[in-house]
Amino acid sequence: MKAVGYRQSLPFNDSDALMDIEVPQPSASGRDLLIRVKAIAVNPVDYKIRQRVPSPNQDHKIVGWDAVGEVVAVGNKVSLFKPGDWVFYAGDLNRPGCNAEFQVVDERLVGIKPCNLSSAEAAALPLTSITAWGLMFDHLGLNAKVFDKTTASNPQVLLVVGAAGGVGSILIQLARTLTSATIIATASREASKAWVKRMGAHYVIDHRQPLIPQVNALGVGRLSHVASLTHSSDYMDDYIELLAPFGKIALIDDLNGFDSAKLKSKSLSLHYEFMFARSMHHADDMEKQGWLLNQISDLANQNRLISTIGESLGQVNAANLKKAHAILESGKAIGKLVLEW
Repeated sequence: MKAVGYRQSLPFNDSDALMDIEVPQPSASGRDLLIRVKAIAVNPVDYKIRQRVPSPNQDHKIVGWDAVGEVVAVGNKVSLFKPGDWVFYAGDLNRPGCNAEFQVVDERLVGIKPCNLSSAEAAALPLTSITAWGLMFDHLGLNAKVFDKTTASNPQVLLVVGAAGGVGSILIQLARTLTSATIIATASREASKAWVKRMGAHYVIDHRQPLIPQVNALGVGRLSHVASLTHSSDYMDDYIELLAPFGKIALIDDLNGFDSAKLKSKSLSLHYEFMFARSMHHADDMEKQGWLLNQISDLANQNRLISTIGESLGQVNAANLKKAHAILESGKAIGKLVLEW
């Protein structure tokens, strides 16, 4: 089968950074599905793996963790899907990725593709939806959209930093659709400001300018929650100042040299979200990932959620994937980058 892979960790502009290759087609066993991949999306994890994890042997390493495709075969323990089903998923970091014509994925990590989205539109959703859902509900504990004494007396104010990227784009939509939170998003360019407003942000501030005076000027009160999606180390002191006592911070990047004692006086909590935790460590609730994707599919089918596709880069091949990696490495992507077989 055709695929795109690499052997050495090289800059994206090196001729061997990503290569068009032919590899054997995998087969399904146990709880695995064999999926004919139709469309993929590219995420920062793709280029980070390419930069940091060379192939341990002479085989090519295949990355990619966002895909839509058709189930063409199933393992002997599969109970949730059958050949002919169209699915979407993010997969498992420890297994070959979706930059290939066929891929095997554990059925517990897979959801039914939204029927009213194209394959490319649906491919933009899995990884970021799982991440955003985990941030909002598993870690930040945002309340569902109900009016009761708790939410009335303790209004939720959510700050989303790095909001125009893939995770931010879906997180804003989920927060607007499923919670009563007031959403403050950060963006700096006019195009990204317009994008996060389209996704559902109530307010937009510029992360290149000091955050504290901008948030205070909105008059919405103190923050209750922060979803920090980029450059978290640069903003932690601002978060601590802006958050109300017992507020929560959830992030997806790494902190460098942060003194956690700063959280103590307000009894703030700090959470990490890593969407591959279930699959990498064989969590007891692996099925929750498939359940979650089916919730996303239902929301899309009800037109309560739109695809976060930002740009289509054409066919899946090494040249186009290099373009995608270059755009993501620049930090200027808006929404998700997708490709199709």
